[in-house]
Amino acid sequence: MLNRYVIERDMPGVGLNDQAGLCDVAKVSNAALKKLAPKVQWDHSYVTMDKIFCVYIAEDEKAVREHARLSGFPITRIAQVRAIIDPTTAK
Repeated sequence: MLNRYVIERDMPGVGLNDQAGLCDVAKVSNAALKKLAPKVQWDHSYVTMDKIFCVYIAEDEKAVREHARLSGFPITRIAQVRAIIDPTTAK
């Protein structure tokens, strides 16, 4: 069974990257993911000025941490998602 994880990465200045810089970040991540497939999948990430918040689907936390090791991207915090809600959840 695969689980969803939210990963917080402290990466000072990451938000200053232009599209080419973000492309390079994605390429590094994709290279690590290729080595780990199908244990880890990258869903998407949110880039702020000094952090990246990533959403991954993975077999376990160990697989997510292995991606971080291979890519060289730090993990500040990692949390397994227990549920997803949105405005329609209230209906």
